[in-house]
Amino acid sequence: MKFFRTTLLTGLFVLLPLMLLWLGLKEVGGLLEAMATPIADLLAGLFPKGAFDHLTAPGIVAMGLIIAASLVLGLAARSAWLSRMGRRIENSVLDRVPMYRMLKIISSSLIGSEFGNVRPALISDGSGGGDPCYVIETHKDGRATVLLPWSPASFAGSIKVVQQSNLEFLSCSLDEYSRSISQVGVGIEECLNQSPGGEDESPKDEERAK
Repeated sequence: MKFFRTTLLTGLFVLLPLMLLWLGLKEVGGLLEAMATPIADLLAGLFPKGAFDHLTAPGIVAMGLIIAASLVLGLAARSAWLSRMGRRIENSVLDRVPMYRMLKIISSSLIGSEFGNVRPALISDGSGGGDPCYVIETHKDGRATVLLPWSPASFAGSIKVVQQSNLEFLSCSLDEYSRSISQVGVGIEECLNQSPGGEDESPKDEERAK
């Protein structure tokens, strides 16, 4: 009975993650198909009729369409006049869409773009510890708006305004920091070891904040 119980539990520990992975991949595949459908509709005239009626792996085809469309749009966005047109559309239309600006700031920060200035930090408690947070923006009066994440949700949490002097900025990337928060703190030690020790923001960061 002991051997049976141990073997059964060991098998469950192997099987359950595999089942969760499979279910997650199925959900991602369905999401990719939904995202790629408008792209496929636009390109329908370039392919023979019925070319996509009997796909064995629609999720992979959808991913390929999304990657190809992203590359084309990325190349087009490097054009100066298209960039200016895109900024006009963004300022007049997209900035009015709920959550667009927030998603842009977070995604830009994750890839290290100049448009993103979200930074990982700790709100110091005065005894060497602190609460993990994201610094969303800094204020001219010495305060800052921060997001206190609700682990394991990386970018969901409560908003708080604190003094910048109570913040300890971390040198790790936003991707590393958010990943450790999604893993209920596993790996956050590496981010803390990369901390500049509570030093002030660099001139580049101060300029960006202004």
